[in-house]
Amino acid sequence: QVQLVESGGGLVQAGASLRLSCAASGNNFGLYHMGWYRQAPGKEREFVAGIDRDDFTDYADSVKGRFTISRDNYKNMMYLQMNSLKPDDTAVYYCSAGRGYFWGQGTQVTVSS
Repeated sequence: QVQLVESGGGLVQAGASLRLSCAASGNNFGLYHMGWYRQAPGKEREFVAGIDRDDFTDYADSVKGRFTISRDNYKNMMYLQMNSLKPDDTAVYYCSAGRGYFWGQGTQVTVSS
């Protein structure tokens, strides 16, 4: 069992930066593939970034070069550093463990133009 809680969302202007955090509770955090997904109004949930237990990372083309995913297994934390934010990044961002098996409650990111 893994419980996930996101934080760090907010309202920012285009070009700003935010860092999202995902705090995990439960056993074997370091063994899970972890990821960030987002869902904008009227759209389906989409993959943003992923990181496996060996710190190999993967990114959606829409965020590549702007977002960085990382994890700290000793603190049971995962992060998403978001730079050069665009209005199209506006969405609820969800933390996931186990390739979509576990989900957090989401945190709202709103980027104004």
